[in-house]
Amino acid sequence: MSEPARFIVIATPIGNLDDISKRAIDALTSCDVVACEDTRRTSKLLSHIGASPRLVVVNEHTEREVTANILAALAEGKTVGLVSDAGMPVVSDPGAWLVNQVIASQYEVDVIPGPSAVLTALVHSGFLSNRFVFEGFLPRKGSARQSQLQQIADEERTIVLFEAPHRLVRSLKDLLDVCGEERDVVLARELTKMHQEIWRGSLDDAVIHCEEKEPRGEYVIVLSGSLPKEIADDVIIGEIKILLARGTSKKEAAATVAKQLGVAKNRAYELALQC
Repeated sequence: MSEPARFIVIATPIGNLDDISKRAIDALTSCDVVACEDTRRTSKLLSHIGASPRLVVVNEHTEREVTANILAALAEGKTVGLVSDAGMPVVSDPGAWLVNQVIASQYEVDVIPGPSAVLTALVHSGFLSNRFVFEGFLPRKGSARQSQLQQIADEERTIVLFEAPHRLVRSLKDLLDVCGEERDVVLARELTKMHQEIWRGSLDDAVIHCEEKEPRGEYVIVLSGSLPKEIADDVIIGEIKILLARGTSKKEAAATVAKQLGVAKNRAYELALQC
């Protein structure tokens, strides 16, 4: 009886090849085909673990074309793996379309977790990590870039971004413009590699640092969240008066407005008593 087809999404090391897990090694050595971004990068990893599957390139230019070939391989009962150059495939990397089509074709998808540049940099930052957002790469230009920058400026959770070295200074300057010079930032480069560097400081100092020292290697930017915006008393009172005019009691109005505006209930109630 032939083995059933398998499609495995496999996380790979973000720098240090020794970070690859036993499960990832077992999966890669069992694959007939491995879809990857760059055959040169993936070949080094495969050589390191002694695996020799057939490689196919899946990137932004080839993904839809290659998907048909991968589905054909699965139809033949082959084991197919998907890797990125580093870390978890699909996350700011090609592969989402491929995974979607594999699922739509009713094949099982297995995911083998592993190293993550996002989480590694987040932990290095020391910022609050119980709630955070990952923004990937900023749009290159236009209204999409400005819109995302403004959302980041208003975001109260810790923010994680990726950036290429030749665009780092520009992105830091843009973040400085919308967030202000006092926001704390951590720049993590070459994570888990020999020349790993973690830089900490304000956005203002980050721009100066990167203008004085040419950025090299891929960067993860971790930005502290914005401080919650203080809501003025007159805004709270105005909302309470609207509810009071509708016949709502002061206690109920205070509770409702506190929930709507995200302020303390006792503060809203004290202001309600002034109405």
